[in-house]
Formats: sequence, C-alpha cells, structure tokens
Amino acid sequence: MKEGLKIVTIGGGSSYTPELIEGFINRYDKLPVRELWLVDIEEGRQKLEITAGLARRMIEHANVPIKLFTSLDRREALKDADFVTTQMRVGQIEARIKDERIPISHGLLGQETNGAGGLFKGLRTIPVILDICRDMEELCPDAWLINFTNPVGMVTEAVFRYGAHKKTIGLCNVPIGMERGAMDILKAKKEDIFMTFAGLNHMVFANHVFLKGKEVTERVIEGWGTQSMKNIKALEWSSDFLKTLGVVPCPYHRYYYMSVENLKEELRKYEEHGTRAEEVKKLEAELFEIYKDKDLATKPKQLEQRGGAYYSDAACNLICSIYNDTRDIQVVDTYNHGAIDFLEKDAAVEISCVITKNGPVPLAVGDLPDTVKGLVSQIKSFEIAGAKAAVTGDYNDALTAMIINPLVASQSSAIEVLNELLLAHEKYLPQFSKAVSILRSNS
Repeated sequence: MKEGLKIVTIGGGSSYTPELIEGFINRYDKLPVRELWLVDIEEGRQKLEITAGLARRMIEHANVPIKLFTSLDRREALKDADFVTTQMRVGQIEARIKDERIPISHGLLGQETNGAGGLFKGLRTIPVILDICRDMEELCPDAWLINFTNPVGMVTEAVFRYGAHKKTIGLCNVPIGMERGAMDILKAKKEDIFMTFAGLNHMVFANHVFLKGKEVTERVIEGWGTQSMKNIKALEWSSDFLKTLGVVPCPYHRYYYMSVENLKEELRKYEEHGTRAEEVKKLEAELFEIYKDKDLATKPKQLEQRGGAYYSDAACNLICSIYNDTRDIQVVDTYNHGAIDFLEKDAAVEISCVITKNGPVPLAVGDLPDTVKGLVSQIKSFEIAGAKAAVTGDYNDALTAMIINPLVASQSSAIEVLNELLLAHEKYLPQFSKAVSILRSNS
C-alpha cells in the first residue's frame, strides 16, 4: 500500500498555483501529499517552469516532504492519481480578451463566465475536460476530479451528462467571498457565523445566515450594499429590493439585476482602457515577474488581487475533507439529488454540502423564493444548451444557447456575435469546423 497521496494539477502553470502549494503545505499534517504533479501544454511551458521554481522553493522553505514533478504529458501524470485538479484556460488570456471585447463591441456585456463570453469559454473548455475524464477512467478511475476551470456550472453539467468520469466536483470562490462580506457586516469571526447557499455557479444565493445560532439573514441583506469582489464593480444594491428578493445575491447577480448599469460601465472601460481581461493580462505578467525572484519562497500578497483568489485554498480544503471524511459543510457544485426541488434531480447545482469520503451530500433546500426561481431556471437551461453545443459542435445548438442567455436576449445580436466568436476561436473549436467553414465561404 502506498504512503501519501498523488495529486495532479492540470493547468499547473497558472498564476494561482502558489496558493495551491501554500494550501497543501499548511495542511500537510492532515493531507500527506507524497507527489504533486504540475501539468501544462507546450504553450504554457515557460509559465510552468516559473511557477514550478517558486513551488519548489516554497516546499523547501516549509520543509515538507512533497515531491514536485512537472510534465507536458497529461497521461504520464495521471497514472494512479488520487486527486486531480483542473485550473486551465483553453486559448490562454488572449482567448479571454476576445470573449470580452467581441460582445462589448456589439453592445452586449462582455464577461468571462457569463453571457456570450461565458458560453465560448465553455465551448472551448468542455471538450478538453471530457478528454481528461476519459483519461482518468483509464488511468486513475478512483480519483476525484476537482474542477475550478470556469464556467464551472456549465463544465460540471457537461461532465454529468456526457463525461466518462462521474467522480467530479465543481468549485468556486464566490461563496467564500460572500461569507467574508457577511463577517464584515456582522463584525463577526468566521467560527461564529454559518451560512447556507443554494443555486447555480455564479448564480448562487445565501438563503440563511446565522450568528452564534441566531438567524440574522435580514441584517445581512440590510447591510449588503456594495459587497462585491475585485473583478466586479461594487454597484450598490437596493436594500428594499433585496428584502423583497428574500435571499442574499452573489456579486455576479449584478450582471442580471443591474444589466444596464453594468453595460454602461463596461462600455466606458472598453473605450477608455480595455476590458477586465486586459487588466488581468497585465496583472499576470507582473505576478510572473515576481515569481521569478529566486529569494521568494512564499505566496506573494499580490496574488490576492486576482479575482479568483481563494479558489486554490478552497480546493485544498475540499480535498482534505474528502480524504479525512470530516463531514464538514462546504459549498460545491455537485448533483442536485432533489435538494432544490424545481431543478432536475441530476442537474449540477451549487449548494452547501456535507463533505464525506464518498463525496458531497447536498443539504436539502426544498425551494427557493419565487422571486429568483425564474432566473435560476433560465440559467440552468443555458448551461444545458451550452454543454450540448460544446459536445455536438452544431451551429444551431450554439445559437440556441446564445439566444436564451438573458445577457444576450437578441436574435440578431446573437447571430452576429456567435459568428464572430466562432471565427475568432477557430483554432480551439475543432468540433465547429463545419460551421466555421460555412461562415468563411459566405464571408
């Protein structure tokens, strides 16, 4: 019997990797990682080497016996893995820039994981994740796949519907940020509050907040105001609206409940200095320069400026809980299993779960308020349609997904943006080769 765990991180050259390393180091007494493999593709070789250099210095500085390996061969790395994490960006940051710039040029919100941009990130990502699932079924069938590659909801839905490896959990940092926001409002310590969440990825609500055993949801709603995250402008919520809504919204809900205001802000940024993706490109370049410092042996503070900060630590926490069968409560993307009764039993939902060695067990919510059910159902329809399009490569499937998304909601704009994005991302959408060929012949 082997001693310790083998963990594989696909997208190991990500700027988030130092946070992952820190998480494993801090939990080593409870999570004995024997081997950690950082995997990337040829285009990411340089970033992988830089990140691995910092990771090795962090491990040496912490004096923990983790053996670090790097590879450009995914199958070599996956053999006999216990856990696999995925944190990749198909097409790298340049693809994200197109996802954001092209929709906004047509007067639609350009956002990495929502609307037209989110759909195309899903279309590029899902086939790769499904390939990873096939490899895992062959090479490490008992391993858990922990995915925090966006759009997490659509990716998880695709794996549940079409994937070969069902031991898959999606993960997001948004509930962590919301918990921190509630702590600020309540001036409370983490151990004194308890929140339950239900909904979908980037469409999740906190339906109950407790402080030392007393429900204080209304207090949090009253003070929610400008609570947000670094990558979403903190437009102020109307407390009267939130009281009627009856639940605490996540930052991404601003794109749906404040669409006009957000579009105006995105257009201003687009005209003045570019998109959030271009800001991230600059920030990542600065981070990798910092990572090169041979004297750096800890996670740099600047990493917290990335919108996805705490993703990796959440992944480490989840892995630790599965391994130790702690049965604590965490918010993950998993099978609904009837926990939210108006969604399909096998749909992917983001919900508070008891984490066991057999995976997440969702806490039954029953219902969500009528005020939010329609939007949640519409986004679930979008995720299902997007997952289908990613698998079929059918133009009409992609168009349907685009049109039913409430951030598009225009047939003419959907066709224009769909066509332009298909041509722009041709290299990373081989399943749409027929549709792209027709578009090129008609142009």
